[in-house]
Amino acid sequence: MVDLAFSTNAYTDYDLPEAVRRIADHSYAGVELLGDEPHAYFPEFGDEDRDAVLEALSDTGLAVSNINANTAMGYYDDAPPSAFFEPSVIRAEEAARGWRVEYTKRAIDLAEAVDSPAVCLATGRPLPGTPPEEARDYLRESLGEILDYAEPRGVEVGIEFEPELLVENTDEVLALIDDVGRDSLGVNLDIGHAAVYGEDVAESVRRCAGSITGVHVEDIVGGRRGKHYHRIPGEGDLEFGPIFDALAEIGYDGFATLELYTYPDEPDWAARKAADALEPYM
Repeated sequence: MVDLAFSTNAYTDYDLPEAVRRIADHSYAGVELLGDEPHAYFPEFGDEDRDAVLEALSDTGLAVSNINANTAMGYYDDAPPSAFFEPSVIRAEEAARGWRVEYTKRAIDLAEAVDSPAVCLATGRPLPGTPPEEARDYLRESLGEILDYAEPRGVEVGIEFEPELLVENTDEVLALIDDVGRDSLGVNLDIGHAAVYGEDVAESVRRCAGSITGVHVEDIVGGRRGKHYHRIPGEGDLEFGPIFDALAEIGYDGFATLELYTYPDEPDWAARKAADALEPYM
């Protein structure tokens, strides 16, 4: 049985404990914690911050579906208002790549503390001067260190593929999982990313059976080959019935997490409307 969660990355006008409490008001079973500014940017996220989150989780009874460590906008003094994957785990510069590896380890620490099953990680884009084949070598090296850290702590690492990143589709993420060959590595399957790439989303779900660490849910205008802009289910063109049927077919019993960071000015409204839209599929 799939349970619904909601990501705090829609609640960037609130601190993390308040975001957790507000999400609990909308009948969700779980919450995804944003591992970035303004919530849990790990170089600045201390024990008191962790304890405040644990208190909010205890008060609300919410489970944690995932630690979203895809971005690190807090790294920059003046980051542009969009998702940042740099520094990434495929950077040629050893210091920058190492920074991201250590950052991901801190996300794993938080996952262990709040009993999250997984952390998600985006690969980033190959930068000029780093051909994809070289970037893949850096990725395997980074993942080796990250998984060595995650496994003793009982935390899985889900690669979140996205168009234009080094790992951008189902074929590539499954090839990576097979190449690395470790049970702790899987896919955080964002259904909108699969749709934008042009995949049959339900078929992507079926192909990823046994490797899904978590699911991100949003709607996309245009469906397959649409524009990458996260919308509330029902406000785009995705058909959610076949997607949730496929999740049931493969026996997935984790969380489907609404990722609606595109609604920072009205997150409560977006959370309510999304829950109502997906209720028939639960």
